Amino acid sequence: MEQTYQYAWIIPFLPLPVPMLIGLGLLLFPTATKSLRRMWAFQSVLLLSIVMIFSLNLSIQQINSSSVYQYVWSWIINNDFSLEFGYLIDPLTSIMSILITTVGIMVLIYSDNYMSHDHGYLRFFAYMSFFQYFHVGIRFWFTRPVAAKACQKAFVTNRVGDFGLLLGILGFYWITGSFEFRDLFQIFNNLISNNEVNSVFVTLCAVLLFAGAIAKSAQFPLHVWLPDAMEGPTPISALIHAATMVAAGIFLVARLMPLFIVIPHIMNFISFIGIITVFFGATLALAQKDIKRGLAYSTMSQLGYMMLALGSGSVIHSMETLVGYCPKKSQNMVLMGGLKKHVPITKNSFLLGTLSLCGIPPLACFLVQDEILNDSWLYSPIFAIIAWSTAGFTAFYMCRIYLLTFEGHLNVHFQNYSGKRNTPLYLISLWGKEGSKISNKT
Repeated sequence: MEQTYQYAWIIPFLPLPVPMLIGLGLLLFPTATKSLRRMWAFQSVLLLSIVMIFSLNLSIQQINSSSVYQYVWSWIINNDFSLEFGYLIDPLTSIMSILITTVGIMVLIYSDNYMSHDHGYLRFFAYMSFFQYFHVGIRFWFTRPVAAKACQKAFVTNRVGDFGLLLGILGFYWITGSFEFRDLFQIFNNLISNNEVNSVFVTLCAVLLFAGAIAKSAQFPLHVWLPDAMEGPTPISALIHAATMVAAGIFLVARLMPLFIVIPHIMNFISFIGIITVFFGATLALAQKDIKRGLAYSTMSQLGYMMLALGSGSVIHSMETLVGYCPKKSQNMVLMGGLKKHVPITKNSFLLGTLSLCGIPPLACFLVQDEILNDSWLYSPIFAIIAWSTAGFTAFYMCRIYLLTFEGHLNVHFQNYSGKRNTPLYLISLWGKEGSKISNKT
């Protein structure tokens, strides 16, 4: 067991050789590399599958032991200064690891056929491997001005949040003298208990930390990048919605919860931002005609529910929502209709996700949504009433998207896709029924 944890650092780096090899192959052997392009998709899926198996092993060990493992390497520059690097493995980390890798594999398998007609097939898979670190996937179709502008908006908006996050990190380092979570939490709690810190300065640093989560998870008012980010290819949009960008802010707040919970007013602020995002995203989703923008605002609203749960102190229920919701988000709807006869697998998969978001038992979001509404009522009845009303909005706009897209008569020319993509769609949809069990066990 100990040896497994010691090699966990390879998880984020294992998929990186693929884009490097693609770039090297295009430089040295362009013709052969392009002719064997399907091989690179296989390698991407293979490496990510290895990461998923490794992450699954870590998750099983966390379920059995619930132990916390931390590894630190010291880089000593001189006698007075050294840099330390490390990683932390706990139930929260294991949940995110298995979620990201599982959804990522499904998206990669789907992408193989989805992008088969595109001249940038190789570039796409290189970008997909890098996408967990950069926004390059949004700008894959860089020849389209709208996509290029969307990339710039996402970059600038997230840099605003990153700047606040950096200032917050430096502020708490100035207060506690440590970057390590356990030391930071312990020292800070002692300082708060002894009333040895300025409450205004501490609250400001906490708000700056939370600004990073606001940008990453598309919370109001830094939500503007998410709808425009849907200009990228659909698999990129699926990763934005599900496994990478928007989950980072929720994970950050959950990780820093021992810090936030002892700071006056910051939990109220987190709940306030969450409930505004819930209402704002749900109302905007009602009026969308573009299916991808409608799902973008739906994502924004559901992320608001997660942030509301965190602000209420319900970390477990927030993570249950994240696990159950993420796989469900994997063009003009009024011009569609009647697609159920042509894409029955997609129709059934979308219907499963819609029913889950509507809170239909026994799907995952039924129990999770009920727990969040209950916790928000205990925290603030006003917030609970708003959350309850937006739950009705969610059911309305998701049913609207489903009916406009799949029911009625076909209004546009349609070309069916390969049936090879049906399995990932079903697996992603069925995750919502089983995903919450993972977070409950961990």
